[in-house]
Amino acid sequence: MALGERVGHVFRGAAIGVAEAVPGISGGTIALVTGVYERVIASAGHVVSAVRYAASDLPRGRGWTRTGHQLRQVHWSVVIPLLIGMLPGLLIAAKTLEPLLTGYPEQTRGLFLGLVLASVLVPISMVGAPWRRAEVLALVAAAVAAFALTGLPQASLTPHPLIVLVAAAVAVCALVMPGVSGSFLLLTVGLYEPTITAVNDRDFGYLAVFATGMVIGLALFVKLLQWLLEQHRRMTLAVMSGALLGSLRALWPWQSEERDLHAPGDNLLPILGLFLVGVAVVTAMVVAERRRLRRAARDLTEETYETTSAR
Repeated sequence: MALGERVGHVFRGAAIGVAEAVPGISGGTIALVTGVYERVIASAGHVVSAVRYAASDLPRGRGWTRTGHQLRQVHWSVVIPLLIGMLPGLLIAAKTLEPLLTGYPEQTRGLFLGLVLASVLVPISMVGAPWRRAEVLALVAAAVAAFALTGLPQASLTPHPLIVLVAAAVAVCALVMPGVSGSFLLLTVGLYEPTITAVNDRDFGYLAVFATGMVIGLALFVKLLQWLLEQHRRMTLAVMSGALLGSLRALWPWQSEERDLHAPGDNLLPILGLFLVGVAVVTAMVVAERRRLRRAARDLTEETYETTSAR
């Protein structure tokens, strides 16, 4: 893999990290838009399998054969740059975006609404045409469920370690599920601010519990999602599209603290401008990614032709 592409993956990872800190936006959505989603899911599945084989084979003296086989199938050239970018992206977002959400909630949600709305076209286009009736129904059902979920009033929970563990296990699913925001789920149960504070204050005790919950959630969920993408790809993408559409409710700029939706009011023009900026940013990302893929496919075709001609 070329150096330029590795650097691109670092920036993609930074964007995913930023998205994970923002309520209403899923890191999985950014991964999907930037073209790394399926490789990340496949790699995560192989890592989970490698850990499982290591835990079962090594104590029995069976060696590293199955574990090594799984690890060799991980897209390390994609995963490592993404991880390098994600951590600073998350830390920067925790420092800068949270005050913006507090001080300028309507304008910030307007920008995010444009980002996510434009992102919906990615999984929809990946399903392909024509759409079958079952896929349309799945999209509608997922949209309704996501709309209802994002309308739930914010709860307030004491950050007990067990609660943090369970919340992290559920929220991390959003890292691999486009349309479902892990930060929004934390906000719903009242753990968003404590988690952001823990990140900013380097509360390693809280973060260790949270990280444990993430590992548990990934181990339980990733293999299922990998299987769904392999065996029921169109239906899974249809559900993802519906989840993205339904989650737009959380990003409507004009809403109360109880998440009641209001008609457009103050700051309409600035919010509209930020909305259009969000649409333009994602559209540019999608166009750039598709051009990169076409260029890579063309280079591969030319390389294959030259190899064949040389023979």
